[in-house]
Amino acid sequence: MADLITDSRFDNPDAAFQLIVDAHRRLGADDSAALNARLVLLLANHIGDLKVLEQAVEAASASE
Repeated sequence: MADLITDSRFDNPDAAFQLIVDAHRRLGADDSAALNARLVLLLANHIGDLKVLEQAVEAASASE
């Protein structure tokens, strides 16, 4: 079983953050939420490991 990696794995984390911010820049609240939902589902599918996904959901929920 793999474990969730929470350390940055990007060579340029600021560029990764900016990419996400820019994708939302001209969207209204509903379209922004829809983009987030699609992005989450695409990345969850890319992970492909239910245990890692469970860890990610738990970690994200704990930071509310």
